[in-house]
Amino acid sequence: MTTTERPGTDAERLRGRIAAELERTRARTALLTDAVDDDDLVRQHSTLMSPLVWDLAHVGNQEELWLVRDVGGREPVRRDIDDLYDAFKQPRKDRPALPLLPPAEARAYVRTVRDKVYDLLDGIRFTDRRLVEDGFAFGMIVQHEQQHDETMLATHQLRAGAPVLDAPPPPEPRVGVGGEVLVPAGPFTMGTSTDPWALDNERPAHTVELPAYRIDAAPVTNGQYRAFIADGGYDQPRWWSEAGWRHRVEADLGAPLHWRRDGDGWAYRRFGRWSAVRDDEPVVHVCWYEAQAYAAWAGKRLPTEAEWEKAARWDPATGRSRRYPWGDGDPGTAHANLGQRHLWPAPVGAYPEGASPLGVHQLVGDVWEWTASTFRGHPGFTAFPYREYSEVFFGDDHRVLRGGSFGTDRSACRGTFRNWDYPIRRQIFSGFRCARDAGCEE
Repeated sequence: MTTTERPGTDAERLRGRIAAELERTRARTALLTDAVDDDDLVRQHSTLMSPLVWDLAHVGNQEELWLVRDVGGREPVRRDIDDLYDAFKQPRKDRPALPLLPPAEARAYVRTVRDKVYDLLDGIRFTDRRLVEDGFAFGMIVQHEQQHDETMLATHQLRAGAPVLDAPPPPEPRVGVGGEVLVPAGPFTMGTSTDPWALDNERPAHTVELPAYRIDAAPVTNGQYRAFIADGGYDQPRWWSEAGWRHRVEADLGAPLHWRRDGDGWAYRRFGRWSAVRDDEPVVHVCWYEAQAYAAWAGKRLPTEAEWEKAARWDPATGRSRRYPWGDGDPGTAHANLGQRHLWPAPVGAYPEGASPLGVHQLVGDVWEWTASTFRGHPGFTAFPYREYSEVFFGDDHRVLRGGSFGTDRSACRGTFRNWDYPIRRQIFSGFRCARDAGCEE
């Protein structure tokens, strides 16, 4: 505690929150990396993913760069490894061939970095500069590590071998949810200028005017998607864009990733265990092209990013945009399936307390939802604190996903939070819901 602060001050409470978030996040990282032996840690389970040991040291290196060196002004711990753990310099497919820190050394490195961060946290003044205002740099590092934890969870889903992760099943449905919800025409506030740990691509808040539209009250389920498969959806080019059909043929797509035929039905492998596909769960592990084709087959389309966010945040009673569908309070266990508490999506209707004011369910958690939108900056966007977080990805190559998945932590998920990926990606925990224009009578 600095000499000018008293117990109970805002700065002290912020320090406590930061320390708790750092500790909670590191416990998840340890769970994901301690669950396997050293051979599994250094192995590349898919060319789409890094070896787990790379992710482990990478989160420590980012923490060192931003918190130890920049915020703290301390001497480097391991300047010699900066290039090894630079995600832009080292493509994922090449990382196994690098002279990476072995598991014991990687663990020791991240511990040393964290000890230095705890040491410097006590003396930080959160008003000295923009990078540390409201603890932003610490929140950025928490979110970065949690994002890599979700990436490591996806690596666990891709690994072969005996199951090593366990979690209780998600809750059963409490209400029936189906059909569409009408979102009336009018303006709403998209993005944020006030959320202290929001990242640059979520900023600034701005007004968006939308015509009326309808959006699915729930994500598309396995049962609905199975009907698309059964109707020959993967065999008919008319449902696919030109690029989508080309990818479907080249990649030989015929069902979501991790599905296989099981008698007259389908089975789904979840973290090393096979189980029957459950019809009322949101479909997961589909790429953007598959989502787009399903929507066309259903006579609908994917929602734009703005349509998704209005359905999630806009409160018709007040006209304001909430932080989350249920309000401004942080997610609780009754609101959403987040944080790896469960290892697959919850069935539709499991989280009625998390519904938006318009009655749209499970917008947060369960599955990332593909939108029709390409990744761009909001009007007035300014890169902060570095271009490589968002700006270098802007353009037509990436599609936006919203809402988070069962593997997304609450610190890295808000009504304004934006994810993005290539339209061919489906190793991520991705699903979708559909939308359509409202008719004139609506």
